[in-house]
Amino acid sequence: VLSHGWVSGPRKIYFLSQRSMAQANKAAAIQFTRGIDEPIIPDIRLTRSNDGRTGRALFVFEQPEIMAPETWASITGMLMIDEEGEISTREVNARFVNGQPSALEAIYVWKSEEDFERFMRFAKRYANCHGMGYSGN
Repeated sequence: VLSHGWVSGPRKIYFLSQRSMAQANKAAAIQFTRGIDEPIIPDIRLTRSNDGRTGRALFVFEQPEIMAPETWASITGMLMIDEEGEISTREVNARFVNGQPSALEAIYVWKSEEDFERFMRFAKRYANCHGMGYSGN
């Protein structure tokens, strides 16, 4: 990368806009409201069908910041954002204990090997950015 946002290739020179440069440097993040990263790290559990083509990821966020009274109504789904773009799910549910919100659970379902591979690329980036590990249990 050269100064002023220029990237040199074998035969071409490309100019990256401020927007694309920011996108390229952006860490993987999860958002429940567009533009606001959720700082609480979820527990993520994956299950796959026997043939491996379909499956789901269950995200459990204990006491996420988005559940604060002033932001609760702004939840529109869950966005998983990284350098490739975004993956989304609208399957987000709250868990309550004694009438108080205690956790958010989100489920992302994939229906093809390509969707699974894309999800795993996001998951690896997210894990690297947030110091998470992976267990195949």
